[in-house]
Amino acid sequence: MKTDIGEYIVGGYLKVIKQCDFVDYNVRMPGGGLKGLSELDVVGLDFKTKTAYLCEVTTHIRGLLYGNNQMTVEKIKQKHEVQKEYAELLLKDFPNRVYMFWSPYVPEGYITTELGKIETLQLVINKDYTHCIEEMRKFAAENTNDLGNPFLRVLQILEHLR
Repeated sequence: MKTDIGEYIVGGYLKVIKQCDFVDYNVRMPGGGLKGLSELDVVGLDFKTKTAYLCEVTTHIRGLLYGNNQMTVEKIKQKHEVQKEYAELLLKDFPNRVYMFWSPYVPEGYITTELGKIETLQLVINKDYTHCIEEMRKFAAENTNDLGNPFLRVLQILEHLR
């Protein structure tokens, strides 16, 4: 599956802000079959701290919605269960696990309230998402070397315009 620009945004954040040693995209559960259809959008590994970042990314710029509010929350919960299952199965050497859901625009109300109740899921939405972009813009303004991520490279170009 082709990597979405939203996934590159999250991967860039994991690389330069969280200082992950390894970032991968569209990671599938092993074994094929129905389980093999599930994927994690972005996985980042920090070998120094033994931290794994498992990220679901939804880049709906007109607002997160899958059918209706309840279906949206259920879909995100299901994806979070896949994150946890993947970590238990393949990341036993990473005792520190951060499960994240990234989306630039999630309408305030039922969805944000219900997602906020998932204690093991860190939400990077709305203003928090914007803050992360700002952190990367600052990093891009201070660096000129190719960072190996298309989104970060675009930020570098924009921050270095004359």
